[in-house]
Amino acid sequence: MKEHKNKVVLITGSSSGIGKAAVNFFATKEWCVAATMRNPKKEPDYKKGSNVKVFKLDVTDRAEIEQCIKDVMNTFGKIDVVVNNAGYGLIGPLELGTVKQVKKQMDTNVIGLINVTQLIIPYFREQKEGRIINISSIAGKVALPFHSFYNATKFAVEGLSESLSYELKPFNIKVKLIEPGAIKTRFYDESLESIKVGNIKEYDNHMANSLTKIHEFGRNGSGPEEVAKAIFTAAVDQGNRLRYAVGGGAPFLLFLKRITPAPLFRSMIRKFL
Repeated sequence: MKEHKNKVVLITGSSSGIGKAAVNFFATKEWCVAATMRNPKKEPDYKKGSNVKVFKLDVTDRAEIEQCIKDVMNTFGKIDVVVNNAGYGLIGPLELGTVKQVKKQMDTNVIGLINVTQLIIPYFREQKEGRIINISSIAGKVALPFHSFYNATKFAVEGLSESLSYELKPFNIKVKLIEPGAIKTRFYDESLESIKVGNIKEYDNHMANSLTKIHEFGRNGSGPEEVAKAIFTAAVDQGNRLRYAVGGGAPFLLFLKRITPAPLFRSMIRKFL
């Protein structure tokens, strides 16, 4: 993939935040971009003049994924890179999460990613190359209070992606992981679903205090454009690097976790309570 012009990237969850920023960044690099989202009627204002086409895609609907891939292939003739970006966060006490809420979280963040990945691999094997870029999070390496379900999905994406990178190497298909830290997007306002704590005041007080600190941390983070740049780097990198920690203090936090004794590191995280 040394020549980047006229390459084709399919990005899930492209309506806002990191997905939207990635669409615009790839377009400025003269890539053909398949921007996918559940509701194309809410198409964002992408940069004018960019070679961007919008496609309907719900990552929990395998039939729709198959149709989307066919539509993108018919439009652009190929797909070189898939960016699995669609996802959201379920926040609150694990004790109080409903089965419906947990299933929705897992279906979107993990099963949805698996759906897209399983259905694109045959195309990549046939063309004897391809690249799968999975958007994980610092939450896939560092657990935060009241993020147990979201953490579970991102820890899963980390392990899944590392294993898959070995499986697909014989087919010249590379797998990459993007691990954003705190990023200034609407994620903290629109992409979070909170679990109701009811009348359990102990949870209520702790959760309110914790989420206030975490949301403030997020709003003071890096811009989504920084993550988009890292995604592009992963798309064109000819090396065997798997993980790309980016923005919002992610590289430093991961370094800190590596060098800090586990009990001390956990005591630092408890300050979010």
